[in-house]
Amino acid sequence: MRPLVDELRERLGELAAQGLHRELRAPAGIDFCSNDYLGLAGDPGLRAALLDRLRSLDPGEALSAPASRLLRGHVAEHAALERRLARYKGTEAALLFPSGYQANLGLLATLIGPADRAVSDAANHASLIDGLRLAGCRKVVFPHLDGEAVERELARPHPAGRTFLVTESLFSMDGDVAPLGLYAGLASRYGAELIVDDAHATGLFGEERGSGLGERFGIAGQATAIVSTCGKALGVAGAFVAGPRVVIDTLVHRCRPFLFTTAVPPLLAHAIGAALDLAEAEPWRRRLVLALADRLRDRLRAAGFDGPLGVGPIVPVLLGENHRTIAVAEELQRQGFDVRMVRPPTVPPGTARLRISVHADRSEAEIDALAEALAAAVIAPRPRRLCEAAP
Repeated sequence: MRPLVDELRERLGELAAQGLHRELRAPAGIDFCSNDYLGLAGDPGLRAALLDRLRSLDPGEALSAPASRLLRGHVAEHAALERRLARYKGTEAALLFPSGYQANLGLLATLIGPADRAVSDAANHASLIDGLRLAGCRKVVFPHLDGEAVERELARPHPAGRTFLVTESLFSMDGDVAPLGLYAGLASRYGAELIVDDAHATGLFGEERGSGLGERFGIAGQATAIVSTCGKALGVAGAFVAGPRVVIDTLVHRCRPFLFTTAVPPLLAHAIGAALDLAEAEPWRRRLVLALADRLRDRLRAAGFDGPLGVGPIVPVLLGENHRTIAVAEELQRQGFDVRMVRPPTVPPGTARLRISVHADRSEAEIDALAEALAAAVIAPRPRRLCEAAP
């Protein structure tokens, strides 16, 4: 048998030939690729607020928690932040996790069992897909955002166990929104449990709190669980599950990715609290980022692009072919715009794209300059669609 390293080297060479080679590249140029939608990650106000919080701590108060939550890792700051996050999302309780991936994996594997059925959107994030695999349940994947397909499946009896409807709210690759009001109604009508990954919407949507699309659609009290992250619009890191108290208590008792991992550091909990303070005090940020994203779409359409308007900060430009997508991204990077490409297997074959994300700390001039550079690099005789749903 050939040495493993030789086989791995050959596989990497095949990926490069297909235009699928990846590399770790440091940030350079104007950020149009990260998930820092509110522009908080590098904001001096967030840094100052965090430092103020740290200066107010008792000298002996630890900034780390080198144990699981059940083995001395739980501190008062965890409990205070979880109470605040529950109020923020409009639920009874919340539970912190180190990452959104870990939260989705643990939530689904804890609540869903082999006898159950999961009805899942075809464009759901990998963490949701992997969580359902770990649960070992029967999986029914419906076409992206197809409410009629959801109803047809929910109407089919499943006497072996429970049925769960699993969806993102704002989809991270297509920049489109699930009809959460419809889904909540269907789940109630057919006795299904609704689980929503609100990661990319948290901090952006909702008139009162800006807590996400769960708030915008008014379904927080109807969902079994809502997963949110703090490493996107809130600009720091970590994640949490929000929902009924009994769901959160069940996770504390049975969720292996929560039980068998080191607690979220109190330092991070303080940073999340500071980010929430700033996001709540400055609601203009969420209004501005959505307006700037719409401005970019308008500029691209005026340049000859065509496609659905969308409603969020994510503007996908579908190019299809891997090598062409790489070439366009590299040209934009050469001009000083940090735009990254997304290729299979992150998206389906033939749907390679630029995933542009707009931030509240961008200027209108920067938006217009990006649109001009993108049009020059991409425009072809036939219009290009901004976004197409994954098959």
